[in-house]
Amino acid sequence: MAPRDSSKPKASVETAPDEAAPDPKASAKAVEAPTVPPTNSAELTVDPDSLDTVFSALKTLLTTVDKLQKSRQEVGDIKSLLVRLLDGELLSGDELDQLKSGVSGLSRLVKLYSDYQTALEKAQPAREMLDTVLKP
Repeated sequence: MAPRDSSKPKASVETAPDEAAPDPKASAKAVEAPTVPPTNSAELTVDPDSLDTVFSALKTLLTTVDKLQKSRQEVGDIKSLLVRLLDGELLSGDELDQLKSGVSGLSRLVKLYSDYQTALEKAQPAREMLDTVLKP
């Protein structure tokens, strides 16, 4: 956090003398300032609070994706049993027990998918921030 806070005063100290100087050379420097690559100006305009929010949203998205993948794998194990059951085949007792426990996993998968959609939507500002900061 301290490096972010220390960079903002530097930016304001650098621009303040240019604006206050009546010297023509200072106005020439002011004209040169817009030619600075957008990456530098983007870094100066990024709000630390928004950075924290974006990184938190990305972390939530990663956690949600991990849980979703694990749940999909668990449900994938019972998919063949569900297909057989829906095709009208009779299942053994062990297969039925596995299917019963798997159905609860299926309901968890549906909830996790909803959580994933929400996390994905909240993490979209990260894309805009990356595009801004990583412009060539």
